Amino acid sequence: MKQARAFAPASIGNVAVGFDILGQSLGGAGDLATVARIDAPLVRIDAIRGCVTTLPLEAGRNTAGRALIALRDALALPFGFAIELDKGIALGSGMGGSAASCVAALVAANALLDEPLAVEALYPFALEGEAVASGSRHGDNVGPMLLGGLVLATRDRLVRIPVPDAWHCAVVHPDAVLETRRARAALAGDYALADFVAQSAHLALVLAGCHRGDAGLVRAGLADVLVEPRRAPLIAGFDAVKQAALAHDALGASISGAGPSVFAWFEDRARAEAGARAMQDAFAAAGFASEAFVGAINGPAAGVIE
Repeated sequence: MKQARAFAPASIGNVAVGFDILGQSLGGAGDLATVARIDAPLVRIDAIRGCVTTLPLEAGRNTAGRALIALRDALALPFGFAIELDKGIALGSGMGGSAASCVAALVAANALLDEPLAVEALYPFALEGEAVASGSRHGDNVGPMLLGGLVLATRDRLVRIPVPDAWHCAVVHPDAVLETRRARAALAGDYALADFVAQSAHLALVLAGCHRGDAGLVRAGLADVLVEPRRAPLIAGFDAVKQAALAHDALGASISGAGPSVFAWFEDRARAEAGARAMQDAFAAAGFASEAFVGAINGPAAGVIE
């Protein structure tokens, strides 16, 4: 093959209780990368289209370009890649917009290798690309995009977490931008040890609840006591949006990634759709139009488009 196209879905980073280490993929939005194998031993970006067109064309400053540079260097490839990106996720949305381009490009480029790598082997290169946008190597967005579903993503390991198929997620994205670096800056300062203990307990409850299919455990744990209190003031209407989700029987609700999108988990699709409408109404009351996405928590993985 000389050319391949791949699609990477949106994602929800952190999932409230797993800052930088827990994420899930979400169907309904994503980025498309078209990658060509070229004779020149370099990586170049030929075009960026879609909802975002102002990203750097210099490969080393672009998440997709940097990931493929890392792939080339690690495998000592004698050829290079040309990338075209079609953006379907807005940057600064809290839905993994920078990670999706990176993962889609990697999956497409991997299909062009003489001996394609296992999907988990792409993870270090995805981390390298993600670091361009966020300034750190965290896998809570790229991990679930690579594997699909709910994923625990440490620095060197990806673990998919089983979740009941009926459980669904609603994500509502307001017509607003919150830059990841600004959202991270809000986290500076000291934290109480008791909050770390509480957050660890919440993460354990959520993971145990997912493994056991026990909605009660998840409901008891899906609450962020570390990050949400510092980022919520950056999102107009957040408290009302969260309460709207909880009023519609959400298992929990919080900020999606760095925000300003808000997500909520539900036990079935019908409740997720009703919750999403209520969350949109709450954003409208705060003066923001919004877009809603509803999908299974066991969301899709990135893949090559035939």
